[in-house]
This record gives sequence, structure tokens and C-alpha cells, in this order.
Amino acid sequence: MRLANMFKKNDQFSFRGIRPVEHPDVPNGLVKKCGKCKSMVFVEDVKENYYICPKCGGYLRMHAYRRIEMLADKGSFHEWNKELEGKNPLAFEGYDEKIIQLQKKTSLKEAVVTGRIRIHGIPTAIGVMDSRFLMGSMGEAVGEKITRMLERAMERKLPVILFCASGGARMQEGIVSLMQMAKTAAAIKRYSDQGGFFLTVLTDPTMGGVTASFAMLGDVILAEPRALIGFAGPRVIEQTIGSKLPKGFQRSEFLVEHGFVDAIVERPKLKDTLGKLLALHQQGVAFDKEETIACTQVEALEIEDKLEETVDVWTRVELSRKKERPVGEDYIQALFPDFYELHGDRYFGDDHAILGGVASFCGKPVTVIAQSKGHTTAENVERNFGMPAPEGYRKALRLMKQAEKFHRPIVLFVDTPGAFCGLEAEERGQGEAIARNLLEMSGIKVPIVSIIIGEGGSGGALAMAVSDQVWMLENSVYSILSPEGYASILWKDSKLCKKAAGMMKMTSFDLKEAGVIENIIPEPEEFTKDTMEPVVERLRKQIREFIEKTEELEGERLVELRYERYRQM
Repeated sequence: MRLANMFKKNDQFSFRGIRPVEHPDVPNGLVKKCGKCKSMVFVEDVKENYYICPKCGGYLRMHAYRRIEMLADKGSFHEWNKELEGKNPLAFEGYDEKIIQLQKKTSLKEAVVTGRIRIHGIPTAIGVMDSRFLMGSMGEAVGEKITRMLERAMERKLPVILFCASGGARMQEGIVSLMQMAKTAAAIKRYSDQGGFFLTVLTDPTMGGVTASFAMLGDVILAEPRALIGFAGPRVIEQTIGSKLPKGFQRSEFLVEHGFVDAIVERPKLKDTLGKLLALHQQGVAFDKEETIACTQVEALEIEDKLEETVDVWTRVELSRKKERPVGEDYIQALFPDFYELHGDRYFGDDHAILGGVASFCGKPVTVIAQSKGHTTAENVERNFGMPAPEGYRKALRLMKQAEKFHRPIVLFVDTPGAFCGLEAEERGQGEAIARNLLEMSGIKVPIVSIIIGEGGSGGALAMAVSDQVWMLENSVYSILSPEGYASILWKDSKLCKKAAGMMKMTSFDLKEAGVIENIIPEPEEFTKDTMEPVVERLRKQIREFIEKTEELEGERLVELRYERYRQM
């Protein structure tokens, strides 16, 4: 049956949140009432508006086939395991009859639809849960269909997108339902170990055993606005703790803030977003020929190559901190215009002092991460003046490990006065987070280049600079501590910071001579966002050359050379 017919057969606009309106002057089915704002809405207006209420903007729950129809390239959907059904392992009274009723009402055999589609031409395995079927609860058949989808995707080397909409495990199937959590997680592990890209989209609601299994195991996790997402339901939590929950608790915005969701995507933008992420996760992509030619022609640009070694060290410290100086976000915008930001450490929060995600560089997928300050006071406060907390380093490491899985080179921009040293950072394990980065980065089997663009302060900078090569902009600095801190510790007087700076060998020239860094990037005399183009063009050329050279090496060889680099220091 064609996808449009599958949907039309059962589409009397009965999706959740819209109620029929009975009025003698209104044709039946023309107008209905939004369950969120209680406004009267035209059925066709809602359908054409991605099932979003035109009055209040509320997101209405969608049938599985309608979601697929909105995402798939025309005529590309082929359903898998359509007739698969579950059993009644507990001989639960009335359960068989309830399933039969739901099958007739929804034209579904179970609460998930799986198959293959194309999104912007990219073949993809897809699963879509349907909350009309026992609230999308996960029984044996749901777990089996998702597992079979993952296994088939692994055989065919397809990426997987799974839309979650579920109240959790299916009570009527007892322990058999619980076992589906382990089964689907094990299937994801096998699929992931083979390099498969698994993306989940969390919709309203995503709860219980689904949240505690496949929903939260995506390489990338997206969510719809204001979706309810959690393990225990709000009423259960309120009854347990004996108080009301704060507004917005367990909504998708809450999950982004606390580091568990990469991004919230509005429905009208979802297909394009998925297409972009699928493209950025394709493996074996070579440099784009036209962009490569443009990179190699950069030598024709007028770039000032003269490096001034005689500039006073303290002057360089001041230049590295100058508020007009380009920051990490500026380099990302200039070098990676299709950058897609990913959020969160999957443990506690999303640290805005670390900006990271995926992009293409000269047509090739890369992972880009920056310690990012701001230009204004408000931006600096939001980014904690570029001082990462533990969750920032854990987010960076999560993205680096993801890059390793998908064989993407890693480009890091370092610019921090040091790791955040507040009470809460210590409580959440700042030292462990930095140590873990040093350990893991030493063994990551893809090329890594770190570029110090401003301040490189202590272990807070090193946690993003265990790389195959470290480069510095001409007037950046890299040291064991700030000159003020150095003077305070050694001489009990931070006012002796200029003397300290002169002793610390912290300039790009000092560090190049010492073999700590490989490359110095010249800067214009007045270095701002408006004058950074020559620096950007030089970086574009040299990053391309670095990737081209290092990606020819086997992962084990890269790790060996990285070890030798630090072993000599």
C-alpha cells in the first residue's frame, strides 16, 4: 500500500490534542478544537502547518506514517516487518482484545513503523513510534522491530533515525517488556561498534523504559520543542517528593540545559536538519576538488609573513587578552560556514564556554571544538569568560570520541585563561575531567590539530591540546599559569606579573624554539574580526594540508607518533 494511502485510510484528523466540534452550521470535520489552547482551528490549516496549532503554536502528536511522509523523498519509503505482532506473555485479561481493537482503529500492527527511506537522496533506515497504539509503549514486538531495523541497517551500512513517542515499557507484558530495553541497547552497541550513525528524535512524550534505553543512546539526540522527556513521570515524582515540580521540568528545553539533548529542532526545519546531519556523518568523503584548488591558491593572497620576535612579552600577553581579538566562534563562522552545534556532556549540563559540533571543511566532514569567549560583557558572562567547567571538558571529549567513531579529523581552538576554579567545578570533578581528556586524547585514532588563538592557560588549555600538532597565533600565549598567578605563587605578589611573563617562556616564539609547538600563524598589526581574513585563509590552507597528510596514516600510527611527540618533552 502506498504511504499516502496508508495514512489517508485512517486519517480522520484524530491526532492527539485536537477535539471535534459539533455545530449545526459547521460541516463535520472542517473545524476542531485545539486541546492545548482550546481555540477553534481549521483541520486543513493544522495539517498544512506540520500539525502545529496556528493559534498557540502547540505541537500536536502525529501518526507514524504522516511523519514518514513529511520526511521521505517522494516514493522512497519501503516498510519492514509490517506484520510483526507481539504475544500476551502474562495471559493478561483483555489484552488480546485491546490489541485487536487498536489494530483496527490505527491500521497498525504495533506501536512502531520501521523501514527504509531517502532524505535528500541519502538512504536511511527509519523507525517511528506511534503514541496512538497503547501510548507507544514498548512490548516485545516494538523491541523486536527496532532490533531488526538496527540489524538490517548494519548489514546494509545505513544510518538510522528513530523517532521516540512512548509512555515507556508495556505493563501488560511484564518482564518481557523490560527485557526489550536490554535487547535494543545491545543491538545499538553492535551497530555502533560497526561505525553506524544512530540519531534519535525525542517527541512528546518520551518516558520510562524508552528514555532509559534507545532514546538516550543516539550519537546525536534531537528533540521537538516542549516535548515531555524523562524516566519517572511528573506525577510520580511529585507524589514521591511531596511537592510541585518547577515549570518546564522534564521538557526538551530542560534536557538541553542539563546536557542530555544536542538540539531542539522545529518541525518545519526537521527534514533539512536531518539531511544535513546525515551528510556530515557520511564516511570516506574526499576533499571537494574546487574547494581544494581554492585552498592551494591562498599563497597568492597578500599575507604578512614577517614575524616580530622583538615585541615585549607583556605586550603579547595584553594582545592575547584584547577584547577586540577574534574568538573561537569567529573562526568557526569563517572557516566552517555549515557548522552544526551539538550540546551537552550527557552527564550534567551544557557548558557554553565550549562550543562544539560537526561541519564540512573543503567538502570533508570534520569535528570542530572551541574554547569560546565573547566580545561583549553579556557574551563573556554567558561563556564564563572562556573558563570551562567539568561538563565543558566532558562535552569536548564526547565530541572527540564521536569524531573517532566516524573517522573525522578534529580541529580545536584553544583560548582560555584556565579552567574554572569555582566550588561547584570542584564538586563535579574538574581535575578528573581534565585528566580524562589528557588520557583519552592521547589515544584517539584520528588526526587532531590544536590552534591557540589567544590565551592558553595551564591544564585548562592542555585539556584541548593533546594533539598531533599544536599551532599558535603570533601574539597568543601558552603557559603553566597566568603571569599574575605565577608571581603570586613564587613571590607572593601578583604585581610582579610583568617580570613573571618575561621568565615564563610563554610566547609563540619561545615555544616554537622549545619544540612545544609546530607552527606560528602571523597576525595583522590591528587584529580584529574585521581584519582576520588573511589569518583565516592561511589557516584554511594549512589545516587542509595537515588533514591531507595525517589522514593517510593508520590510527595506531597516529597514536604512536602522538606519544612520541610528548615523550620527547
